[in-house]
Amino acid sequence: MTALETSGTGTVPAAAASAAAGDAPHTPVTPNPRKAKLRMWAELTLFLGPALVLFLTFVVYPVISAARYSLYQWNGVEQFSDATFIGFENYARALFGGTDPATKSAFMTAYTEPFQAAFSHTIAILVLSLLIQLPLGLLIALVLNRRFPGRASVRVIMFAPYVLSEVIAGIMWLIIFDPNGVATRLVQAVGLNPPAGGWLEDQTWGFWTVFFIITWKYIGLAVILFLAGLSGVPQELQDAASIDGASWWQTQWRINIPLIAPTIRIWVFLSLIGSIQLFDMVWVLNQGGTTGQYSTIATYMMQIGFFRSDWGFGSAIAVIMFLLSFAVASFYMLVVLRRDNADRPKKVKQA
Repeated sequence: MTALETSGTGTVPAAAASAAAGDAPHTPVTPNPRKAKLRMWAELTLFLGPALVLFLTFVVYPVISAARYSLYQWNGVEQFSDATFIGFENYARALFGGTDPATKSAFMTAYTEPFQAAFSHTIAILVLSLLIQLPLGLLIALVLNRRFPGRASVRVIMFAPYVLSEVIAGIMWLIIFDPNGVATRLVQAVGLNPPAGGWLEDQTWGFWTVFFIITWKYIGLAVILFLAGLSGVPQELQDAASIDGASWWQTQWRINIPLIAPTIRIWVFLSLIGSIQLFDMVWVLNQGGTTGQYSTIATYMMQIGFFRSDWGFGSAIAVIMFLLSFAVASFYMLVVLRRDNADRPKKVKQA
């Protein structure tokens, strides 16, 4: 007798019955590696192909073309084949007046000094954005995160300037800061004297007026990002801190602000790149000033390239702005990634 018969069950498993009947055992179907690889490449081509084509067409190709044009003296009107190759002379003119002693003094006045002024304005906007816009936007977000009547309306008002077009906002502030505009009359009404040359044309007040407009325009982005980060902070942590006797400011400083640190770092990155590439708002406000008192690298590139028909030098300014943005972004990302990785718990190796 078999083991199954002696066990008293009287039943035979299906696999044993199938084997006894002489059926062939079932073997799993293994996927074809070649077909799997072809499918993977087809999916990559389908989903990444269009984005890669757009990136190569509108990012990589313009950068390479600008780097090529920057090595020539070209007015942008004649054929590029007739342009004169001058090597890195355009970069030398931007940085220290060129390499020719006979024309160095003239190039310092015409090229180097305006570029240095635009570069200094760009760096000043970058630094002031971090020193003023960051704490201001964070404070507004912390206040708007509290519950009070009309909170939704106040949030919409704070974010509305960022939604406005730069052209519309710039023209609006041009009217307000007109020598006979609302700002001048308001200052005169309280017994103060407005700038003699106008708010935007004054050598001292021009830059600070533009920075005030930039802060008004882009502070809404910081507020909305910080509010999004604060919405992810668990309410239980704040309630526990309140029960332990922590004040409102202690709760913000010890709990909310540290927990939205990744959001703050994202805004800082966007602010750095946006400050270096700032163009549209400054351009609408009288193209950086009649004497360049608040010009930026981007507005100076537009003036020298299109209005002075010096495409070679304008391309050199564009390459410098690209290298500056790339260096700042790379340095920041490396520092942020290194810091974030250091905050992660290390995996314990198993023996």
